[in-house]
Amino acid sequence: MNHGISILFRAIPIVMAVICFFLGGFIFLYGDDGARQVAGPVVFFLGAICLALYATAATIIRQLIHKFHTVLKYLIPGFGYLVAGITIAMGIWIFSTGGNSNFIVSGHVVAGIGLIAACVSTAATSSTKFYLIPVNSAAVGNTVNKNGFSAMTQNVLIGLVILFSLVAWIWCIILLSRAGEGAYYFVAGTVMGGLACICTSLIALVASIAKQIRNTYGENDRRNWPKLVLIMGSIAFLWGIIVILARVGHTANTTGFIMIGLGLVCYSISSKVILLAKVWKRSFALANRIPIIPIVTALLALFLGAFLFEEGLYDSAFFVPARVLVGLGAICFCLFSIVSILESGTSKK
Repeated sequence: MNHGISILFRAIPIVMAVICFFLGGFIFLYGDDGARQVAGPVVFFLGAICLALYATAATIIRQLIHKFHTVLKYLIPGFGYLVAGITIAMGIWIFSTGGNSNFIVSGHVVAGIGLIAACVSTAATSSTKFYLIPVNSAAVGNTVNKNGFSAMTQNVLIGLVILFSLVAWIWCIILLSRAGEGAYYFVAGTVMGGLACICTSLIALVASIAKQIRNTYGENDRRNWPKLVLIMGSIAFLWGIIVILARVGHTANTTGFIMIGLGLVCYSISSKVILLAKVWKRSFALANRIPIIPIVTALLALFLGAFLFEEGLYDSAFFVPARVLVGLGAICFCLFSIVSILESGTSKK
């Protein structure tokens, strides 16, 4: 990877974050109707995930171009965790002080977005010794690399993402248990479930990176981690279809389109987990084709959003999912940047 390409791949998450920030701010400030109070904050804070993905991209790229200094080892992942912490805090503040059901929905969803940003930041932390992956991949056998993570560090990294995922799932269950109090709890709980699917998918990414750095990645890992991500994506996707069909005639049924978008994000994450599995200790001729996956999911999210924008001219219920899908498309495009970096760093060519 040359310096120019490294700048491009680091710029993509920043540009996508700026788009989310400006679009979310524009949506929120351009009017005072309830749909804008939901879509505005959610789209705005989807930019936080983009910034966390930037931290991951910068951590890996700086190792590939040999400009990863000791301070940056802590500073870059720390930036991601700071963004995640601010996002969670803002989400709690929004649903605690918003004063109406629209802010209850957006506040809980924003907090869930913060949990995803925390998982992505853990992926950045686990990538601080990424340079060892191609070294271990070229070595024969699975002797633990003494320069890699200790067993405790590996378990802590994986444990953190599991913790964030459990919080998201418990949060989802609590919100859905209160669905009888109002449809807004059903909407918030459903979306939180999709966000939990993304957090769970990121367990596979962090585990794959940490285990390959330590050189303890085995055949069970190669088979099971990609399956976990694909299962989570399928759960979110099917959940969305069920909501759309089961809630026909209700405004809440449009939440299903957001779930489909969250499923597409999981499928984008699968590209990285699949790549790491395919190139580990072997050659894979189609490795440079895997970055097509997040490109396809980004386009699907954007095209679906375009259709919903058109539908929104006749039914205002489609206002929120149409705009949220644009933000999810931006995240998928950020993930294209990350998987391209991984392909460059692990390529046998």
